[in-house]
Order: sequence, then C-alpha cells, then structure tokens
Amino acid sequence: MKKIGFIGTGVMGASIVKHLLSAGYEVNLYNRTKSKTDELVELGAIWKDTPKDIAQTSELIFTMVGFPEDVEEVYYSDNGIFSGVQSGSILIDLTTSQPSLAEKIYKTAKEKGVSALDAPVSGGDLGAKNGTVTTMVGGDEEAFEIVKPVFMTFSGTLELQGPAGSGQHTKMANQIMIAGTMTGLTELLVYAKAAGLNLEKVLKTVGGGSAANWSLQNYGPRILKEDYSAGFFVKHFIKDLGIALDEANKLGLNLPSTQNAKKLYDQLKDNGNGDDGTQALIKLWWEK
Repeated sequence: MKKIGFIGTGVMGASIVKHLLSAGYEVNLYNRTKSKTDELVELGAIWKDTPKDIAQTSELIFTMVGFPEDVEEVYYSDNGIFSGVQSGSILIDLTTSQPSLAEKIYKTAKEKGVSALDAPVSGGDLGAKNGTVTTMVGGDEEAFEIVKPVFMTFSGTLELQGPAGSGQHTKMANQIMIAGTMTGLTELLVYAKAAGLNLEKVLKTVGGGSAANWSLQNYGPRILKEDYSAGFFVKHFIKDLGIALDEANKLGLNLPSTQNAKKLYDQLKDNGNGDDGTQALIKLWWEK
C-alpha cells in the first residue's frame, strides 16, 4: 500500500506523517486547520480538501483527531471517509477514543468491503518525533499483518491486542497507569521542594531506583524548566480518563485513584490550563 491518507496533523500526527514520507510513502493530507499542514506539504505531502477526498485517493487511511465526536464526524459526515472509501482499503484510527466507537467503525467498514483497525498510540510528542510510539491495535489479524510495515515506520512497540475495540481498551489501561505516574511525579516534587531538597538531584536519584518511570524521566525535567508545552494536552488526558472511568463502570469496577487523578486534571482545566501539557498538573501547587 503506497498511497496513504492521513487526517489530523496535530502534535503527534505531524511527526508520524514525517516518518511516512521519509519511508517513501505517498501521503495525502487533511486537517481541520489547513495551515498546520504547510510544513508537511513542503516536504511532499499532498493536500486534500475533505476526508472524502482522502478516502477516494488513498488505499490506507489514518485518522488522528482529538475527541470521539471528531472521529464520528471524520468517518460518518457527508464528506467523511465512509462517503468515499474504496473497496479493499484499510482504515486505521490512531485517536484515543471509545471502544464502542471502534467496534461501530469496524462493523461499518465490513459492510462497505473495507477493513478497520483501532490503533491508539502512547509516547507523546517525543515518541512520535523519534518514531518510537507504542501502538496498541484492535481488529483482524489479516489487516494488521498487511499494514505492519507501515506501523513500524513510527512504532517502537507494536502488538495486536485482539478484536475490534481491543486497542482502545489497552490504551485505557495505559492511561490509568499514566494517571498514577503523573500524580506521583507531581506529589514527589511538591514534597521534595517543601523539604528543601535539590530537585534535580532528587529526580536523578529516584529515577535510578524502583521509582523510575517514563513520566518522571520525560516530564520531570520539563517541570523544573517550567516548560508546560503540550506533549499531550490536559484536555485530551481528561477525555481519556473519562472514557477509562466510563468503561470501568461498564465492567463493574471502581477505580478511586483514577477518579482522583481526573478530579485534579479537571481542576487544572478549570483554572485555564486545558491546552497545557499534562506536566502542568504541578501548577495546582506551585502557582498558588
């Protein structure tokens, strides 16, 4: 599959497109804000006016948008993917979204003679830039094997998790874990600062022991530099935690730590920090 369509060129999407171009694929692009594709067009990507146009000119179509309602619009609107998709195409949603929506897209795709995979990713802006994101896939093995070489142009870890929706369920498990590491990182720094410790030394020391984790390694230094730019937006993390808690409720589970993390991030967004990166959680303590 040489003709790839890509819809959604945000913080992570733009970097993934660059990897696809570097690997020699022809990439058709659509983004709600056209100007955000300018650099990618200069690198050789081809602008298309609608998701329907993408579907009509691409064999493999990636979507990476913000919220489930954006996914619905991109696939099901009058100028959406399903209004122009070609038989035999493969659709891949990289958005972190609802498992039930992934199952719906899979069913519609089957009815139209195409394949669909849900494949949310983890790794933030750095993982996307370095081509090392973790990609969690749900759907049919046959379609997965066909596009595996394309996935590997931007993935460090790649695994088929099970049938449609399984990729999204795996991403929910991932976000539940991140909720814990982000609150842990934040409270570690709050405590260490109050105790008068050298924060750089603390991060270096605990990062070499059993407290080591991705959030500490990647977001700890950003916090010390007061860099709150979004590798992953607060508003999107709130969306993810909301989906995770909804799914947990359906499974009859109570996840108090995840509930508390979402409350903290809701408070951060209410304070006007929804477009900051998730490391901005520290602002609830340090900017009082």
